[in-house]
Amino acid sequence: MKSTNFSKANLIIFVTIALIVMVQFKGSQAQANECATQLGNLNVCAPFVVPGAANTSPSQECCAALSSVNHDCMCNTLRVANRLPSSCNLPALHCGN
Repeated sequence: MKSTNFSKANLIIFVTIALIVMVQFKGSQAQANECATQLGNLNVCAPFVVPGAANTSPSQECCAALSSVNHDCMCNTLRVANRLPSSCNLPALHCGN
């Protein structure tokens, strides 16, 4: 079951990376590629964020990867991810506590 959760996390990260590459990022293609690389480095955080994870405290490696992600890169990625449901004709995503 652990590998299934990890696979779901990898899929989420892959989709996020693909979206940021496809979205027109402010600035040059080099900045978009850098953002995609920074987001890809967050794979080390997958074991801590999947539902049902045994350990939800991120490792130092995860925290380092997260701290290296550019603020605009992260915010633009979240904006794109937030628009996905409506773009796919799905109901908006509402998360509980």
